[in-house]
Amino acid sequence: MTALIDTCIILDALQERKPFDTNAKEILEMAQKKIEGVITAKSITDIYYLYMRSTHNKDKTIDAIKKLFSVFIVVDTLAEDCYKACFSSMKDYEDAVMEQTAKRMHLDCIITRNIKDYKNSVVKIFSPEEFLMNFVKEQEESANDETNGTDGETA
Repeated sequence: MTALIDTCIILDALQERKPFDTNAKEILEMAQKKIEGVITAKSITDIYYLYMRSTHNKDKTIDAIKKLFSVFIVVDTLAEDCYKACFSSMKDYEDAVMEQTAKRMHLDCIITRNIKDYKNSVVKIFSPEEFLMNFVKEQEESANDETNGTDGETA
């Protein structure tokens, strides 16, 4: 599973924003071990700016950014993504750019708290809660298939 993680999820974890931080931290942990977590280079700059405003501590902020590079695959947002987003039926341009990046990279989904702005997305969208429940369900089904000696295919 390859998931593009929205900026708000990263900030929820870094800034321990209640009540969202628990799920956000779990998703970050999953990105280290169980899924391929992806963020955009544009998100990195946004995270730097917003986290620095809250911490007022450049060293702490740079350490957080370095950690993101060690946990996530960081992909570029291309001019093509920005251009195609102009023609999107999505209302929020920044979200449309993120969708275009995920689409171009053939990512499985986007995890965001801002689901309503993605209602016309061609990429699968999950809230953190939905993603975690879906992932647990898939893991259980996979374990059941292995226990039953099947590979998930039906006869």
